[in-house]
Amino acid sequence: MSAAVGIGVVTHELVHVFHTEGHDVAALSGISLTIRPGEYVGLLGPSGAGKSTLLSACAALLRPSAGRLLLDGTNIVTLDDTERDELRASRIGMVLQGADRNVVGYLSVAENIRLAQRGALAAGRSPAALPDAAELADLVGLRAAPEVRADTLDPAGLQLLALACGLAHRPRLLLADEPTSRLPAQARDVVLAALSEVNRRWGCTILLVTHDPAVAAAIPRTVTIRDGRIGAEGRRGEEYSVVTADGSVGLPADVLADHPPGTLLRVERSGRGFRLDPVRPGTPDAGGSDASEQAIP
Repeated sequence: MSAAVGIGVVTHELVHVFHTEGHDVAALSGISLTIRPGEYVGLLGPSGAGKSTLLSACAALLRPSAGRLLLDGTNIVTLDDTERDELRASRIGMVLQGADRNVVGYLSVAENIRLAQRGALAAGRSPAALPDAAELADLVGLRAAPEVRADTLDPAGLQLLALACGLAHRPRLLLADEPTSRLPAQARDVVLAALSEVNRRWGCTILLVTHDPAVAAAIPRTVTIRDGRIGAEGRRGEEYSVVTADGSVGLPADVLADHPPGTLLRVERSGRGFRLDPVRPGTPDAGGSDASEQAIP
């Protein structure tokens, strides 16, 4: 089959509030993000930062409270439930955290893949347009025979089968939530190689959630979310702060450790970059000689 064309993903001031008894929790607080068609992007950040909420919104499993979320230019926030179901069946693949949540243990490799294709077939996709089990196994590097039961695979093989099931209807956007969690380093690298191969050969857009720095270093672009906002971006493991539309800047974690929230900072130009000068509490007019200067290129 020819390479697929990935979906472009654009969010604009995306907000989602979970309403719980007694109080509301803002999981997303104005996320604006652009992912180009065919791009491979990792979502980083601590637990509770909003990564999985954003992934669920992109999967049309969750309707955000406010803002826009565009897939190929269509704002999916405004789609009705039937349209959202059709979108998932035709263009979006999902790999849930924990391989066993994606596969049925007593079914074979081929049976799991065919089961994952039922939604696309029910939505009117032609069987000829869907990859067969052998093609998917080759794509993700799964060497197990089609008749092998899922519950006999090793952890890496099981995760590769979960990935194959997420790709079973040939999606243009693949969303993967911690696909390497609880895997040893060698198995993790096998799964990462499979994801890179999917991105290279099929051209589908990939959005992956991870906590693992080794995984983040293997992804071309990363976006760090903190407290429901974009805090930083990275390229091949190197992290950069991001200036948002409202002029705010998310500082790296090591800088925040020395200058916690509430710290007053004076921003001054320094050559081609700028410098942050912490100001002593109670002395907003303190000069640079009383502040520990930090050059930012």
